[in-house]
Amino acid sequence: MGVNVKLFWVLSAFYFVSSALYVVWSLVDPFHEQVEWAGSLALACCGMLFALIAFYLGRAHKAQGGELIEDLPDSTVDEGAELGFYSPWSWWPLAIAFAIGLVFLGLAVAVWMVFIGATLTFVCLVGWVFEYYRGNFAR
Repeated sequence: MGVNVKLFWVLSAFYFVSSALYVVWSLVDPFHEQVEWAGSLALACCGMLFALIAFYLGRAHKAQGGELIEDLPDSTVDEGAELGFYSPWSWWPLAIAFAIGLVFLGLAVAVWMVFIGATLTFVCLVGWVFEYYRGNFAR
């Protein structure tokens, strides 16, 4: 994670320098001679985003108190494989994707579809969270 923190700080510095150079370049341009705000602010916002990510990762790295398995030079790929759990046979992610698609379709076509999609999204999300509390896979 330490390498990731350094990478994001380098990217943040790159975007801040690029934003400053973009401002100077737009001022030197003989056709405009004024700051082009859209590009310079977009580059500055990218720099702020990367700085925020780098700051968060740095704080998380400091709070965990040690190196991750992926950061150790003598570790193998499968040593850090037991970090999470995902049900490969679950149909709930497909249902949630359909429901969220219905929400966005409702935003584009008809507002009443948003309410149906949001309700369906909530039902599918609850079903996915409580998947292991009922049926064959109950714990």
